[in-house]
Amino acid sequence: MSKPLLSIITATYNSEKTLERTLKSVLNQNFTAFEYIIVDGASKDNTLAIIKQYELLFKEKNITYKWISEPDTGIYNAWNKGLKLVEGTWVSFLGSDDIYLDNALKKFAQAAKENPKVDFIHAKVKLVDGDKVVYKITQKWTWKKFKKEMKIAHVGAFHNANFFNKYGVYDESFKITGDYELLLRAKEKLKTIYIPEYTAYMEVGGVSNDMVFESFKEARNAKIKNKAVSKIKGFLDFYFIAVKYLLSQLIKK
Repeated sequence: MSKPLLSIITATYNSEKTLERTLKSVLNQNFTAFEYIIVDGASKDNTLAIIKQYELLFKEKNITYKWISEPDTGIYNAWNKGLKLVEGTWVSFLGSDDIYLDNALKKFAQAAKENPKVDFIHAKVKLVDGDKVVYKITQKWTWKKFKKEMKIAHVGAFHNANFFNKYGVYDESFKITGDYELLLRAKEKLKTIYIPEYTAYMEVGGVSNDMVFESFKEARNAKIKNKAVSKIKGFLDFYFIAVKYLLSQLIKK
């Protein structure tokens, strides 16, 4: 069997309520030269049964389908396990409550074939809370914007597998913004391609304020760790983003 162009990793844990919708969005793509990898954290609900149920459906479409189920220490630990199973040239991470839109993989595959030496391909993403769109991620990557805050989504993106060979895997000490920290390592040298179309819906659900502020702190630490900005600038950015978020919440109320 030839090597797949794309590899998609989904980490799951007690995902029975959302996983099937995610699986269907992957299975129903009109591009099939990819492998799908599920890393389950030893779920205690019906997640494993759903994973097993779809094994034959992927096989019928001649799509490589791999899965493991064992305890992990968080999302980035799970993703690192998935990276060890990757055989594709390009890698994406799809949440167990996220979905690919129609033709998404075909669009990424075309961009990947036309730009084999770039590090990162990203597209537009809609953040949703159930059926409600709460935010749209539409900005093209630039180092000037990226070193301030992450305005792209890993869900609507593919990483060149060589990027991980060059810069390493996810730092598991980060619990929320490890994807941002990883891409910061390349700094302004990150070579990107932008697809100006929506390719995925990312579920945000009931994200608490505590989690939001923890992500701001982690982002600050990631920038300082990788010397993307000075320590002073990192803290100033943190306070600016935090205040901007608080004001947005007040306006909504």
